[in-house]
Amino acid sequence: MNGLKAYLTRLAVDGLVSGASQLDACLHFDLTFAEVETVLLELGLCPARYQRNRQTVSSAGQLALFRARVVVIGCGGLGGYVIEQLARLGVGRIDAVDPDCFDESNLNRQLLATLANLGQSKAGAAAQRAAEINPVVRVVPHCTAFSAANGRELLSGATVVVDALDNLATRFELVALSRELGIPLVHGAIAGWYGQVATQLAGEDISACLAGAAVGEKGVETRLGNPAFTPALVASLQVAEVCKVILAQAEGARGRMLVCNLLEMEFEEIRL
Repeated sequence: MNGLKAYLTRLAVDGLVSGASQLDACLHFDLTFAEVETVLLELGLCPARYQRNRQTVSSAGQLALFRARVVVIGCGGLGGYVIEQLARLGVGRIDAVDPDCFDESNLNRQLLATLANLGQSKAGAAAQRAAEINPVVRVVPHCTAFSAANGRELLSGATVVVDALDNLATRFELVALSRELGIPLVHGAIAGWYGQVATQLAGEDISACLAGAAVGEKGVETRLGNPAFTPALVASLQVAEVCKVILAQAEGARGRMLVCNLLEMEFEEIRL
């Protein structure tokens, strides 16, 4: 391993190691991209793909992201954007959970939906997309619906759980199980021009707030629809929350829900 460390240090330019240099190290030492990246980050060096992160995320923070496991429940409007951004951010493992396949109605707003993959698994498309973006990120597709029966197995060992669901009943199950397991959860919901985001840390319970939030009901989303910009915005807020949880910077999200009204460009904070 000392040989690899010396090799990577020699290849670094201004603390950055290019993807081509990482590949050279993989071939030279017969290692995977992920194995090389672990050593690289432990040395305090930065993969070139993250160079625009460096003023926001420290080397130690980038390593924490790489070692994290995020479970995303739902790979549609919210989940597709969430997975895309987590992969670009450098989260090492993402579990993508969704039983559905793409249809034409998804094309207006779901980042992972294309004409070429209509009829294909959403979770599978998430894994394929992440592989095209970041070679060290492992996306594990689960082509199944989250439920109380399989939830414990799906969430076990997660660093953070992301709620990208579209119905209130399953959302309550997810919130309750996350709370029981002590796993932080980042909630998001959308409908038309409106969205909401909240973070449930260990020992907290956001259930009461969800019960009174109309955006979380599937009927509202079905009635109002979702244009492309609403899931993009809310998913971005969710990923920011996930990042803060992993980097232990989540105090700002404690005890409140952000409600977005994009039609009037208003943002309301609800204390939980």
